[in-house]
Amino acid sequence: MKKWIFCVPLFLLTFIFVFIFEKDALAHPGRTDSSGGHTCRTNCGSWGLETGEYHTHGGASETSSSDSSSESSSKSDSSVSSNDSWDKDCTDFSSYDEVVDYWNSKGYSKTNDPERLDGWGNAVDDGIPCEEPSGYDTAKINGSPAQIAEKAAVQDKTNGEKAGYTAGLGAGKKGVTSDSTSKGSAAYQEGYTIGYHEGYQNGSEVLEKQKITANKEGYALGKKQDKLVVPQQYASINSLKSSFNEGFNKAIEEKDEEKKKDYIAIGVKDGKADIMNEPKSVKPIFIDAYKQGYDQGQSELKKTYVKQGHDAAFKNVKYKTPNLNSQKYINWYKEGFKSNNKVKAIQKAAYNAGLNGEHYKVQAKYKHAEPIYKYYYEQGDQERKENNAASSGVVAAGVLGWLSRRFYVAKKMLK
Repeated sequence: MKKWIFCVPLFLLTFIFVFIFEKDALAHPGRTDSSGGHTCRTNCGSWGLETGEYHTHGGASETSSSDSSSESSSKSDSSVSSNDSWDKDCTDFSSYDEVVDYWNSKGYSKTNDPERLDGWGNAVDDGIPCEEPSGYDTAKINGSPAQIAEKAAVQDKTNGEKAGYTAGLGAGKKGVTSDSTSKGSAAYQEGYTIGYHEGYQNGSEVLEKQKITANKEGYALGKKQDKLVVPQQYASINSLKSSFNEGFNKAIEEKDEEKKKDYIAIGVKDGKADIMNEPKSVKPIFIDAYKQGYDQGQSELKKTYVKQGHDAAFKNVKYKTPNLNSQKYINWYKEGFKSNNKVKAIQKAAYNAGLNGEHYKVQAKYKHAEPIYKYYYEQGDQERKENNAASSGVVAAGVLGWLSRRFYVAKKMLK
């Protein structure tokens, strides 16, 4: 009996020892959730567990005796104490900024929160650790909805700028204006507008350089030939096509101006010869140039005949129809004769010289019109003589009358 009694305590002691040993062997640092379990994160292999493995500490919530409870409580406190170096509570931080710094340094997020700073799957599990102060910018918090939204907005704006730049660049290169707005988030639309305007500006600069090149090539073609052929790379864009055409037309105009000079010269020559030989099958501008030259030649020809008539007025007192084979030339000649106003001054000077009884002498300035001078001098001299004769008759008549009067008076006195 004693032996049995003695054996029983030994058996119980052995069972208790093994139980405690096994419990110590399975226990490891880390707080447990309401189900009495948690996920292993540190030194899991030494406890026979996989990293990230969720497990429970069976019997952790049971008590067998006051001694075992005391021992369990002591071990639990020891576990908590040893776990404080990595498993933080919100109360372990002195400020919320310190919470955020710790959260961010660990790379924690809503789906990666091993220290359960964000509620461990319950209603407050929103990706924001602990309780943020009112008005706090949660975009600073790694993985927070605000930060995710902010990153998404930045990405949307970047994507919008890229798409807008591409669209604006294409529109600018073509010289057309398209809608600079787009569909999508507000950030995407904002980025699209910014990118579009930048792209359009760059595209416009490229287009301006291409326009200069197109203009030069058009000019070169115009110098080479008269037929316009627009290259395909310019034909599809209106502004480039216009630049090419402008260069081509400028070259054609320059060539035409040179040709016009030739046609004017031909016209002048024909005009002087009084032969109209208008060119055929040429541009209207060349026909006009020829006519312009012809009129100029005719004008010079007219001056020749007008001068002949003008000079004839210094030699001939009266107009005499010249012996010319064209009525047109005769008319020009007569026009020159009648328009000579200088001869009138010579006529007057010569006439006065004769009237005043001056000695006949043609001054040097009248030598070219001596026939006219002589004629009008004689006219003046003739009138002078006539005037003198009339005066002499008047005097003789007066004397004769006086004598007759005296004779009458004397005869009467004698009676």
